[in-house]
Amino acid sequence: MNCNKIILNNSINKIVIILGIVLLIKVLTLNSLISQETPQSKDQCYNCHLQLDGKFKAPADMFKVDVHFHKGIFCSACHGGDASSDDMDKSMSKEKGFIGIPKGSQILKICSKCHSNEYNTLLSSAHGESSTGKGIIISSCIVCHGIHNIVPVKSPSSKVNGANIVNTCGSCHSNAAYMKSYDPGLAIDQLDKYKTSIHGQRIFKGDSKVANCASCHGNHDIKHVKDPKSRVYPTNIPQTCNKCHGDANYMKEYNIPTDQYEKYKTSVHGIALLEKGDNSAPSCNRCHGDHGASPPDVNSVTKVCGVCHALNAQMFSDSPHKDAFEQKNLGECTVCHSNHGIVHPTDDMLGTGKRSVCIKCHTQPQDRGYQTASVMESMIDSLNRDVDIAGNAIQNAEQKGMDVSDAKFSYNDIKKVLITTRNIVHYSDLNKFKESINEGFKITNKAKITGEEAVKDYYFRRYGLGVSTILITILILALYFKLRKTEKKQ
Repeated sequence: MNCNKIILNNSINKIVIILGIVLLIKVLTLNSLISQETPQSKDQCYNCHLQLDGKFKAPADMFKVDVHFHKGIFCSACHGGDASSDDMDKSMSKEKGFIGIPKGSQILKICSKCHSNEYNTLLSSAHGESSTGKGIIISSCIVCHGIHNIVPVKSPSSKVNGANIVNTCGSCHSNAAYMKSYDPGLAIDQLDKYKTSIHGQRIFKGDSKVANCASCHGNHDIKHVKDPKSRVYPTNIPQTCNKCHGDANYMKEYNIPTDQYEKYKTSVHGIALLEKGDNSAPSCNRCHGDHGASPPDVNSVTKVCGVCHALNAQMFSDSPHKDAFEQKNLGECTVCHSNHGIVHPTDDMLGTGKRSVCIKCHTQPQDRGYQTASVMESMIDSLNRDVDIAGNAIQNAEQKGMDVSDAKFSYNDIKKVLITTRNIVHYSDLNKFKESINEGFKITNKAKITGEEAVKDYYFRRYGLGVSTILITILILALYFKLRKTEKKQ
């Protein structure tokens, strides 16, 4: 027992000694850190302003949170002078490079000492010299990042972070008097629109993942909207939106599809814009809005599509489908044409065939809609057959040298009739459909008859010529033999 007590006491003593040594080391280390000078303790400009009052102290107080402060950068790095001297005459001597408060292009040149890449990018941007052509910078570094209180971009207090950046951009772009000096035609309601968008609503609730100004326009490399290099130039917008909306991992918490861009590329709109370079073709912002971007409500789809397809939208609004779609809360145009993957409409979409869109809703043969679609399909097919027959008749007559120019001219009107009839389908009114398509049958019937009669006339002329030739030949032979007979008698 005594041996065990001795061993236990020795162990406790050792533990106490070790803990004491560790504690002593920590105290000595802490004292060393406390006594160690920070870089700013040698910055006499900072130390002096810290002891002043009012507007002279404010920059020093703000500088405490500045990223440059924590990087050990002295005031003289931007303002010039000798920061190591506490003598004002020496520290603020022009001989030491003191410039006081930097102004205009001086600011960018000072920032460019460390941030040269950003500086060069900014010069060629919409905010840089190239935009004005006068060597004037529209927006310098401090306008967006702040002065003396610049913090890392990822910091919630940064002027260019998350929800803050929209207000930072809005400070200029919502100022009518300021913007008038640079681009009087540029709208100044972008921020107000953004606040109504799905992006704006979410970002002001603390969702930093949604798109802000820089997400779409860039930061230092912002280009004018009309510049083909701009991220929001018409042909570039789909890819800009796809950066977020095409990333399944990034978008998974929002529970929305991420295949919009892939569908759009194959759509009639995407092919027109991306492959044919037609900048008037709709991209993402034409349907969803740009600064006020939001998914179109099912009841507003017709109005969105109707911006370009006004006649079709009006026809649909006057059709029986309008009330039916509203009652069932269906997306009007999208039910038949889809949204991002819109393909060029064909006659196969009409009727009751496998590719028909009508049978999505009208599935039963006794259904009035089913019957209407079936009749329309049958009449369109009949007209297409008649178009081919009439066209062949006209072509056949032309090849035989017959003059069918008037019939051919009238026949060309069939294209207009077909376009009109296919659009009238949006009325879902069989009487209006028949009234339009019957004009087509009249044209094809006339063209077919004219062509066939011209061919008949051609053969009639050939046969007549043949018969005439035979008769003339017989007459010549008769005269010949008559003359021979007369000659013999003489």
